[in-house]
Amino acid sequence: MIFTTAFNSYSQNTKNPLLSEDIELQQKWVDSIYGSMTLSEKVGQLYMVQVMSNQDEANKEKISQIIKDYCIGGIIYSNGGPYRQAKLNNELQELSKVPMLVGMDAEWGLSMRLDSTYAFPWNMTLGAIKDNKLIEQTGRQIGEHCKRLGVHFNFAPVVDINTNPLNPIIGNRSFGEGRENVTNKALAFMNGMQSAGVLANAKHFPGHGDTDQDSHKTLPTINFTEKRIDSVELYPYKKLIKEGLSSVMVAHLNVPSLESKPGYPSSLSKYIVTDILKERLDFQGLIFTDALTMKGASDFSETGAIDLAAFMAGNDVMLMSEDVGLGISKITNAYNNGEISEERLALSVKKVLQAKYKVGLHNYQPIQLENLSQDLNRLKDDALYEVLMESAITIVKNENDILPLRQLETKSIAYVELGDDSGSTFFNELKKYAKVHAISADSLSQLKGKLQPYNTVIVGFHRSNDNPWKSYKFSEAEIDWIEEISKTHTIILDVFVKPYALAELKSIDNIASIVISYQNSEIAQQKSAQIVFGALPSQGRLPVSIGDHFLMYSGISTNALKRLSYTIPERAGMSSEKLKKIDSIANYAVKKKMTPGIQLLIARSGKVIYNKNFGKHTYEGKEEVGFDDIYDVASLTKILATLPLTMELEEQGIISLDSKLSELLLEYGDSNKANITVKEMLSHYARLRPWEPFYYKTLDSITKKPDAKYYRSSRSDAFEVEVARNLFLRTDYQDSIPEIIKDSELLSKLKYRYSDFPYYILKKFIEEHYDRTLEQLVQSHFYESLGANYTMYNPYHNISSKKIVPTEIDDYYRNQKVHGYVHDMGAAMQGGIGGHAGVFSNANDVAKIMQMYLQKGYYGGKRYLKPETIDKFNTCYYCESDNRRGIGFDKPQLGDAGPTCGCISMTSFGHSGFTGTYAWADPEEEIVYIFLANRTYPNAGKNLLLRENIRTEIQRLIYEAIEE
Repeated sequence: MIFTTAFNSYSQNTKNPLLSEDIELQQKWVDSIYGSMTLSEKVGQLYMVQVMSNQDEANKEKISQIIKDYCIGGIIYSNGGPYRQAKLNNELQELSKVPMLVGMDAEWGLSMRLDSTYAFPWNMTLGAIKDNKLIEQTGRQIGEHCKRLGVHFNFAPVVDINTNPLNPIIGNRSFGEGRENVTNKALAFMNGMQSAGVLANAKHFPGHGDTDQDSHKTLPTINFTEKRIDSVELYPYKKLIKEGLSSVMVAHLNVPSLESKPGYPSSLSKYIVTDILKERLDFQGLIFTDALTMKGASDFSETGAIDLAAFMAGNDVMLMSEDVGLGISKITNAYNNGEISEERLALSVKKVLQAKYKVGLHNYQPIQLENLSQDLNRLKDDALYEVLMESAITIVKNENDILPLRQLETKSIAYVELGDDSGSTFFNELKKYAKVHAISADSLSQLKGKLQPYNTVIVGFHRSNDNPWKSYKFSEAEIDWIEEISKTHTIILDVFVKPYALAELKSIDNIASIVISYQNSEIAQQKSAQIVFGALPSQGRLPVSIGDHFLMYSGISTNALKRLSYTIPERAGMSSEKLKKIDSIANYAVKKKMTPGIQLLIARSGKVIYNKNFGKHTYEGKEEVGFDDIYDVASLTKILATLPLTMELEEQGIISLDSKLSELLLEYGDSNKANITVKEMLSHYARLRPWEPFYYKTLDSITKKPDAKYYRSSRSDAFEVEVARNLFLRTDYQDSIPEIIKDSELLSKLKYRYSDFPYYILKKFIEEHYDRTLEQLVQSHFYESLGANYTMYNPYHNISSKKIVPTEIDDYYRNQKVHGYVHDMGAAMQGGIGGHAGVFSNANDVAKIMQMYLQKGYYGGKRYLKPETIDKFNTCYYCESDNRRGIGFDKPQLGDAGPTCGCISMTSFGHSGFTGTYAWADPEEEIVYIFLANRTYPNAGKNLLLRENIRTEIQRLIYEAIEE
């Protein structure tokens, strides 16, 4: 049979990819081994037998006997675990006269076959990435894993061009449907893997991408012309062969245009294997059959005969023969009968031996078992996986630029989970950015009713990520639900499956935005949520077309909005190993009862790289600290609430740093504080007293309990200031506190002295200026748009007490557990809304505000404050007077003692709180550090956190963890 019309001559005078740099030594070794073998042993080198490390002893013994009896050339590992495989491999290699080649299907990593090993994204996901250097790095790291486990051949990359969406066996295993994209990705993957010393294998020749049948179960037919196959299916092979591809796997396919025998598998076709692959494509590397036990081949001929037919067709290695002994006998007899020449046998056997030399089997070393698990699951693998998903996730529709989500204060967001797998990681990540409620329903009508309060609905479609063959389609009901709710709501549809799922939708007209996240891994879910909210840009491009909806290479780029993202330390130049020391200190603090619990967060360069919780809400309770639990942040309120509002007013020219109190509040005109300026006051350089126990004057002089003259157990117009549960202060006492402050004596000497009074004074001015409460102002000006939805005054009004960490068992004023109410007595007497205290928050929200400061007043696509304003307030104006403070912000110590570790830049700023809280930002290292605790529970007592420098010691370790 002759096919010449459609095929050009592909000969590139390619170099044998199996040759080593030391060709002479290699050839000497190959000739020596070949010359020492019997005919049967030579033929045995043509076989690679399947082994599973989780097999029973009987099967293990069977494989051992095959190795000893037939001198097989290699083994291909399948199911099992890495340690078991390594141990078994060492045992089996000891049995072999010539060390065996070890192969594996590790297309997306060893986890394709083994438990407890790393899974990189599938090829379809990688196909969405524009930067092929990332694909090369993926091949490199998979190669490193293979090599560590003693694997010499990885049967990857798949170079099938998946032009058929219904393909049941390739699909996600393909880089896509574009021949250029598939070729470039495969080449990058090949180069990366072979640079690690592991030989690549392109499969499934001549092309398994455009079929709707599975060759494991039947013999699929490829019904295309020679010209089409040449221009599409063979395109990747041409380039990879030219660039040094080590091996090719030939598929079991029926290709009528290339093989005239009806139903004759491509793996047995001399024309396909020899004439096209070896001669026209000039391929000199190893040629493997696909598994000979697959139905596409095994149904064709009698046992053993197929092995001979495959070898006669031009294959070098018979993969997973049904009967190795019978196959070897058939080939040996053919050799003895003159059907196979010595030259033909030597060609294949010596290629096998060349491959063995190239991968180092001439100097075989057993696999080291020590640290195997750690070496196969590295931080660098996590880092790469994150980058890959960030680069792959694709926005294919984005009406009115809804993504990334902005103006969070205008959004009421619901999350609807579809599919049969978990989307909890996605939902939890969404909640880091905004208030998002999960909505579930049993019927469409129920769903529509529950969604009425929301104007934005994020629909996550989650199906199993176990392997690329799992079902990816919507149910009919899910299709109807999406169509109906998209008519009445702004819908963001995020699919965590392969793109073809979207082809099932009846219409996408009403869907505002569509995101393809490709896989349902935890990292895919995290990164997709970060892209939705603009913590990361979107970069991906569709590797396939989707019905009539989207063309191949579609994709909408979006820019990041400078919101915090979440990643591992190494991606921000930090060491995970060194940061583990922080765990020890935090656990020590909890164990020694310095505080019942801790929330701890570290961010660098806009990336949260450490976010952990320790301990419980209380020593006696069972409630462990959670990420969405909130703490009374005490004096952090100063920089989280009062200061940003003050900075706004200064920008607007309403006040200046030189404004005097007599100019802000008329009643100060005749006071001893009339000429104190904002700058002096907020620098704690104004002779103001540190604080005043306002509550003390409202206690009964004898019982020391709240005096009935001032308090009631129930609310009324005359007693409406709620200071604690069932305890209400006289309404008119609100006027007394400012009067006491105004009339208070000044300190005798001007020096740095920390005081709460400035924040009482500013609170009064700000509220009078706007005629709104401080709580209302800071929510509408900052928290709502920042997505700081866990930050609030008086949380008992808004959230479950189970999410609020108690602060103290008060036996001196309120005589109850302070839980959900502000700890600070002065703030409590202002209805929980103080300028100096009263805010509750979690570490994540506090970090957002500190990051906004660090980014010179910009966050989430919005400018809150001007850079010059941040600089103006983050300045120490009285350093020469031994006063380290900025305007509102605390600053690093000037001498030996102070609020930081002493290892931090002088441009850094932050604050600490009486309850054990601490927030600090360093512009030079771009670090934000948040420490929240309730060290005051059950009583304030001795501040052991401060005494043992727990917070600043952790800060020191943060800086030690910076990698040079």
